[in-house]
Amino acid sequence: MARDEEQSLGLLEKDKVVETDDAFSHPRTAFADYFRPSRWLGGSGESKPLRKTAWLDGLRGFAALLVYSLHHQVWGHSGIHGEFILENVFGWDRQYYFVCLPGVRILFSGGHLAVAIFYLISGYVLTLAPLSLLQSTDSGRVADNMASALFRRWIRLFLPVLVTTFVWMTLWHLLGIRNNNPIAAPPERTWLDEVWKWYCDFKNYSFIFNDSIFNAYNDHAWSLPLEFRGSILVWTVLLGLSRCRTNMRLILEASLIFYFLYIVDGWYCAAFMTGMLLCDLDLLAEKNQLPEFLERFQNVKTWVYYVLFAIAMYLGGVPSISNDIGHLRQSPGWGLLSYFKPQAFWDFRWFFRYWAATLFMIAIPRIGWLKGFFETAFCQFLGRISYSLYLVHGPILWSVGDRIYAAVGRIHDRQIATIPGWMNIMPLPSWGPFGFELNYLIPHLILLPLTFWVAEIVTKLVDEPSLKLSRWLFNYTLATKPSRT
Repeated sequence: MARDEEQSLGLLEKDKVVETDDAFSHPRTAFADYFRPSRWLGGSGESKPLRKTAWLDGLRGFAALLVYSLHHQVWGHSGIHGEFILENVFGWDRQYYFVCLPGVRILFSGGHLAVAIFYLISGYVLTLAPLSLLQSTDSGRVADNMASALFRRWIRLFLPVLVTTFVWMTLWHLLGIRNNNPIAAPPERTWLDEVWKWYCDFKNYSFIFNDSIFNAYNDHAWSLPLEFRGSILVWTVLLGLSRCRTNMRLILEASLIFYFLYIVDGWYCAAFMTGMLLCDLDLLAEKNQLPEFLERFQNVKTWVYYVLFAIAMYLGGVPSISNDIGHLRQSPGWGLLSYFKPQAFWDFRWFFRYWAATLFMIAIPRIGWLKGFFETAFCQFLGRISYSLYLVHGPILWSVGDRIYAAVGRIHDRQIATIPGWMNIMPLPSWGPFGFELNYLIPHLILLPLTFWVAEIVTKLVDEPSLKLSRWLFNYTLATKPSRT
């Protein structure tokens, strides 16, 4: 596979897959390899040079961990309506919790912001290869690169969802698991009835132009149809601007961002386009080909990026309990900011998350120690399993997690009807500040490594093979075999 195709990655995707002439010619011989966990904290022990965009892999993985944190915090505190604390700002309703402090909140309820970060990263990496070709003497291959990427995209995104939701649905009937997710529909009477319902749900969900992007078997997967739409957007825009001179291309990219943010309600389109623009600028900067009016920003002092990072931390903590603008204006520290919401925006929260994600993307690679953090072995591991982590953490929470929380005394109303036998089996004290209670933290000695382990298994058994399958299918359909570079 050509190097430019390997760079055409997106939401929650890893960057390295072993390539062979036949994607299925060398299956693993040791079955145990699929179930052997990585040494998460120490890496593989091998010293491998990092790619220049390795920090993006780490950021993507850490963002997936923030999604895990948000959903567990809300679920683990639902018995005391903790979402009204976690999703509001410090000082709301005269409540002053450490976890709600500006910046700190992101570590506990930053899962919403993580989605905006995913989309910016996708806009960047999906256009990295074609923009590199466009700016080089090999611009004639831009269309070939995007044809390959677009052909593979649906398979790459939706096949893992299809497999994981099918397994999750089957476990309901095979093991008699009751799903306490309040958004999910109750199980059907028989497995065959469930299969039909699952099929109907998936076919509607996977049609990305459907009005509904909800998946009844994993509501966390709502972001993937928008991911596909954003992918089509940036590739279409890039093709449309491929004949423009550099300055005009940059101006038109910036104009589209303004259009999606301030003229229409297209926050996720703006996120994808911003990722594309940042990628375009970075590639031009590497070649010392930035337009003259942008060169002056090359020598910006590091402290400026610290300021941008601090602003991003603040904006990323926008109150998320409601999309009522009145609620935002009554939230301490957000009254004035509420007037910056564009008229076109229905949900102001995504406007502020967009700006937070954008400022993060600008600041992180220019703050040495911060970029280094996302290049650590642990963050790189998270980046490798990020897509699977995103897909499996919910089912694990709704099954194993719900029962462990009930066993240690973190009770909510739904457990009374569904799993009464698990309640208070081994009650632990709720000592500690909100978000750090003993009977909340102890379960994660099991749940966190379990989730990582299952995510790694799914990465090996589903995620990586789906990427190989999409490439194999593309190569199989070609009239001529592509050259390998």
